[in-house]
Amino acid sequence: MNKIIKNTLILTAITVVSGLLLGVVYNVTKEPIAQAQENTKQEAYRAVLADASSFETLDFDAESTLSLLTENGYTSDTITEVAEGKDNSGETIGYVISVQSSEAYDGTLDLSVGIATDGTVKGVEMLSISETAGLGMKADEAEFKDQYKDKNVENFTVTKTGEDGDNMIDAISGATITSNAVTNAVNSALVYYQNELGGEVNE
Repeated sequence: MNKIIKNTLILTAITVVSGLLLGVVYNVTKEPIAQAQENTKQEAYRAVLADASSFETLDFDAESTLSLLTENGYTSDTITEVAEGKDNSGETIGYVISVQSSEAYDGTLDLSVGIATDGTVKGVEMLSISETAGLGMKADEAEFKDQYKDKNVENFTVTKTGEDGDNMIDAISGATITSNAVTNAVNSALVYYQNELGGEVNE
């Protein structure tokens, strides 16, 4: 009986100590991890809206935004953050809209889209992506992402036939699902910009 009590006390002590250690590790690593994530986000912002010298995060209604995307057919996307980009004089030159897509082949992907005040997409940058190496991961390469850059269109369409047009995006060979996921996420950002930020598309 004493042995059982002894073993129970030992196990309890081990559990308590392990819990305390995990708590310490969490507290020690929480801030560096958060800082690293923030740095990644800021780098993405600068990459997609290079002319901006500062970014201010804007409040937005997540529920109405989700409804807006659903109404426009983008049911797999969620707007996660919206930031206003300003130049050195404090003038707004565009917005960075971050989107999470659950349409990706290997789960979810997160990206940021830079959109100038005239509706031109200035860049697309991945925040997180875990697609198949050599296939879907090519979505994080400039050859694919730059197809959206400096285009002023209402929305983009994926093509597997090399069809011409500013709004046409050549699919990654063997990774059409990923190509569609990225394109729909970019389109979701455009829908938000056009409807919530007073955006207009030049025709």
